[in-house]
Amino acid sequence: MTIESLPGSSGYLGASERKLTYFSNSYVLGLTLVAGIGGLLFGYDTGVISGALLYIRDEFEVVNQSSFLQETIVSMALVGAIIGAAAGGWVNDVYGRKKATLLADVVFAIGSIVMAAAPDPYVLIFGRLLVGLGVGVASVTAPMYIAEAAPTEIRGGLVSTNVLMITGGQFLSYLVNLAFTEVPGTWRWMLGVSGVPAAIQFSLMLFLPESPRWLYMKKEKSQAIVVLSKIYDPYRLEEEIDQLAAALEEERQRKNAVRYSDVFRSEEIRLAFLAGAGLQ
Repeated sequence: MTIESLPGSSGYLGASERKLTYFSNSYVLGLTLVAGIGGLLFGYDTGVISGALLYIRDEFEVVNQSSFLQETIVSMALVGAIIGAAAGGWVNDVYGRKKATLLADVVFAIGSIVMAAAPDPYVLIFGRLLVGLGVGVASVTAPMYIAEAAPTEIRGGLVSTNVLMITGGQFLSYLVNLAFTEVPGTWRWMLGVSGVPAAIQFSLMLFLPESPRWLYMKKEKSQAIVVLSKIYDPYRLEEEIDQLAAALEEERQRKNAVRYSDVFRSEEIRLAFLAGAGLQ
């Protein structure tokens, strides 16, 4: 007996099982990899400074003599990431996931140039702040964009690609540090080359669509359906559209009733919040 012949079965489950693989839709896979470059930038930026700082100390005597400056150079990117992540949610809601990613790439690329050309440690610190801002926005945007464009059954696996890219970026940073160890300019190349993946992501992102969920939320339903048609096969497209519409309607109804303080009032939500934040 097949699934299609079971009482009350429409055959949808059997069809979805036949189609559902991580590599069955090259469009979704490409979208995931391009968005995941944001994670690569995060990993690279946090890893590259460990090697670059050795040569920064050699070039700037004031840095070599001040542990505070060394700590500031390292940590300023994380300060920027905190600010960028805090603002990233608002940017995504107002301007969309695609524009948020493009903005993050521009800020990161500018920061990379500033770091590479820094005449003193204070300009270098400013450059680190800029790349941190870009990384912060990207860290919010990349998993959200992937999740909203991925088929529901493989969404978890695709979103985890962003974390894989973070660790991959850290590994890449060590390879780049090794490659430029004997090159004149050493740390400037180590820090400046990080603008390359940002430029690549910016270029590729121009050809990718906005998140279908954001489009639908902004009343651009026809565009959302066009994007969804590239993600889902015709036999399940209508159902996915109905589910998206129902989810957004439920969200609108709850919007005015939910406050940030509810995170701490509800034990279930509070524990989930503490677990998630604690892991980070």
